[in-house]
Amino acid sequence: MRILSITAQKPHSTGSGVYLTGLVKGFAALGHEQAVVAGVYEEDEMHFPEGTRVYSVYYKTESLPFPIAGMSDEMPYESTIYSRMTEDMVDAFKRVFLEKTREAVECFRPDLILCHHLYLLTAAVREAFPQYKTAAICHGTGLRQVKKNSLERDYILAHIKELDKVFCLHREQREEISRIYGVPGERLEVIGSGFDDSIFRYMPVQKENGVKRLIYAGKLSEKKGVMSLLRSLTYLKQLQRKEGEQQGQGIGQPADPMKIEVWLAGGYGNRLEYETIKKLADQSPYPVKFLGRLDQPQLAERMNQADVFVLPSFYEGLPLVVIEALACGLQVVCTDLPGVRPWLEENIGMCAVRFVPLPAIVNADEPVEQELPQFERRLAEAIAESLEADGSRQEADGSRQGADGSRLGADGSRQEADSIRSGPDGRPPETPGGESLAASGPSIASPPPDLSRISWTGISKKILESCNLI
Repeated sequence: MRILSITAQKPHSTGSGVYLTGLVKGFAALGHEQAVVAGVYEEDEMHFPEGTRVYSVYYKTESLPFPIAGMSDEMPYESTIYSRMTEDMVDAFKRVFLEKTREAVECFRPDLILCHHLYLLTAAVREAFPQYKTAAICHGTGLRQVKKNSLERDYILAHIKELDKVFCLHREQREEISRIYGVPGERLEVIGSGFDDSIFRYMPVQKENGVKRLIYAGKLSEKKGVMSLLRSLTYLKQLQRKEGEQQGQGIGQPADPMKIEVWLAGGYGNRLEYETIKKLADQSPYPVKFLGRLDQPQLAERMNQADVFVLPSFYEGLPLVVIEALACGLQVVCTDLPGVRPWLEENIGMCAVRFVPLPAIVNADEPVEQELPQFERRLAEAIAESLEADGSRQEADGSRQGADGSRLGADGSRQEADSIRSGPDGRPPETPGGESLAASGPSIASPPPDLSRISWTGISKKILESCNLI
């Protein structure tokens, strides 16, 4: 089978880039031939399985003289905002990408063209190559762009609904695609997300005694909730102080506060937002460390050194970084994004996630400012609960909780457990800032979930089955 994957931006950066790279690895594991068309800078390096043909489209060159067109308005590298593109820029974008895609199609003769994002390039490819079976994966940001700006909207909507198949991350997204793009239901398929279990897994590490670490991974931007995360730390400190006073009543002095450190992993695109984030970090009651951009093995290593992963984002498709954090045995605090909770329940079952209700959102991804203080209090409460949860602690014997809620030994092996994480009354604890998925999941005594359903090889196979290619 010959599969041509297409993206207008860097294939190894951001969630959608990691998704594309994961699928390429999955298709390779199944023995298929592949080619990739991707938009990059001349200095960028790309790493795909051996034998993958790469057709690069270079931005900031004579033929395409502007930065990478980013599906988010804030990218972790220099980028062009779609809504600010002129007619000449759109024409150049289509022309250069279609020239390179035509070269790939004529040389490679794919059985399937698989585009990433339901947006401008996918529409152009569908229009230019109607004789080829063409499918696309929605990562959420295409939906957001269509809702937020009018650039080529009619053109995009007309050609997206002509695709042979559209793959969705979860059921709620499937309904939104049907409503906005008009794609018939029989051509929509929910496939979810995957993760690389050879990288993201529990790894026993020696951790600094008495220090709890929160980690965030993603773009350092306002819409990812990073500013709210940093502001929530003031409320977290207040909660700690109050708890210390209550614990110390019996001994006549406040108990020693928990030592906390915050790690922010990722790059930024908006300099002004980054400067604001740096100022908030300087004002934090806890040390904040900027880790910069990390590759996947580096991120997995940092996750294994941390205790709680926090994703306070105001908009996501299906954040695979949550799956990666769970695979590393972390407690997770995540905004209650549409479709994420049901997908986790269906595909993973019980896991250590606390969902924090979002503030009111306008214009697809912009929180109502007046609701942020209360949201940040809820976020702090959920973080506090996760820090105190038994599953976030490494026990004296080195064991820790795994992605499915089972006990992991120091060597990463699964151990028997009598019951799910519980409170003083034997029931799963209720979270002031949000609800724990453990409350509705199976008990730890249940068999571990079949993680092959969310492996990249499993997702790749599902795509080919859906397209009637295997």
